[in-house]
Amino acid sequence: MTTWQGRNITVAGLGVSGISAARALAGLGASVTVVDGGSSPALRERADSLEGEGISVRLADAETLPEGTDLVVTSPGWKPTSPLFAAAAKAGVDVVGDVEIAWLLRGPDAAPWLAVTGTNGKTTTTQMLASILSAAGLRTAAVGNIGTPIIDVVLGEEPYSALDVLAVELSSYQLHWAPSLRAHSAAVLNLAPDHLDWHGSMEAYAADKGLIYEGNRVACVYNVADKATEDLVRAADVEEGCRAVGFTLGTPGPSQLGVVEGLLVDRAFVEDRHKQAQELAEVGDVQPPAPHNIANALAAAALARAYGVPAAAVRDGLRAFRPDAHRIQHIADVGDVAYIDDSKATNTHAAEASLAAYESIVWIAGGLAKGATFDELVAKSAKRLRGVVLFGADRDLIRQALARHAPEVPVVDLDRTDTGAMLEAVQEATRLARAGDTVLMAPACASMDMFTNYNQRGDMFAEAVRELGAASA
Repeated sequence: MTTWQGRNITVAGLGVSGISAARALAGLGASVTVVDGGSSPALRERADSLEGEGISVRLADAETLPEGTDLVVTSPGWKPTSPLFAAAAKAGVDVVGDVEIAWLLRGPDAAPWLAVTGTNGKTTTTQMLASILSAAGLRTAAVGNIGTPIIDVVLGEEPYSALDVLAVELSSYQLHWAPSLRAHSAAVLNLAPDHLDWHGSMEAYAADKGLIYEGNRVACVYNVADKATEDLVRAADVEEGCRAVGFTLGTPGPSQLGVVEGLLVDRAFVEDRHKQAQELAEVGDVQPPAPHNIANALAAAALARAYGVPAAAVRDGLRAFRPDAHRIQHIADVGDVAYIDDSKATNTHAAEASLAAYESIVWIAGGLAKGATFDELVAKSAKRLRGVVLFGADRDLIRQALARHAPEVPVVDLDRTDTGAMLEAVQEATRLARAGDTVLMAPACASMDMFTNYNQRGDMFAEAVRELGAASA
């Protein structure tokens, strides 16, 4: 059991997870200093609140290691190359994240973790998993990168015990700083280039994702269509008896979950997986029934089945689940055209999955590319495109890819990076659309060049669609 009393701990970052870690560790008797490079009024207000609780805060200096520090607890977004961590390494001080602290704070009778990571689909899959676990009558919560700091859950007034189970979403950042984590079972949904500026390379990014499998007890769930996820399973050091379980949109083989004639079926957690298959749910029980969302459902089902959940609970949990806003969200039908908000598609991998869900699309795209290239995305999706409307700082990268791989597709290039561009984008998309088409906003880019976040971008799309509907009524 880790002792925290009297330790000198530096917490990096005055965000949600940093504040959670600082308060938790101070409450356990540690001497805590929080450092942050910013000095905005909002940060000053947070600092004042913590200082009122006896926690030291140092703003406008995120590079100097406070004297006497014996452990650094970092917030997820801080890069491994940060000067503070270099100073910690020079002083022989370990750096860990909030997930590591939460894991170490668990008591001997703590709830097991079913963990989910991947480039895309993490939140939806984790929420699906929690819905399935709830349908099985289990006390559970969707936590971690999903919004609720995992430390707050572990130290809650009514702690989750060994009779309960947690559905835990973990980012590559969090996994990088959580060396002790050992999940009951875990899934890597997919791997595509993302956050490479943070990790330094695709290999380093994948390796951090693969840490979720280390020490798994029952099942390592991987994506049959994404060999890199299976490679991570093969490289993992797991407990004896832990199994590799695949999920596929095709017919499943032994030790896999898949789809047969419109049914989600299990050939992994049955008595004779070579001869038997268990029906779990119908494809129509998953909303929306887009291919990548079916894959999310299969991954969630695999983790739930690894925990012993009966088939009926998988069905009931999937039927009860509805995804958060801005994830392939149907906004309205206007004039026989469907308008879909997938603002959460902030990278090419997510956008590719979204585009694959519809037959004839007017695509609204653009924003901050984050170093991404778009040739593969456009080449795979070209046959589905009725037209494209582009906006945002890096729209020209998409326009060039369209010129190379879909030269016949009409493109409207809005030379705008203001929020008002959304209304014009919807109007131009409507002009290009025909009856039966889908106007899909799946930007394949981050939003911060024009919007506060992807939520605001999606809200403004929905508002523009509602204006369009009101005008045509």
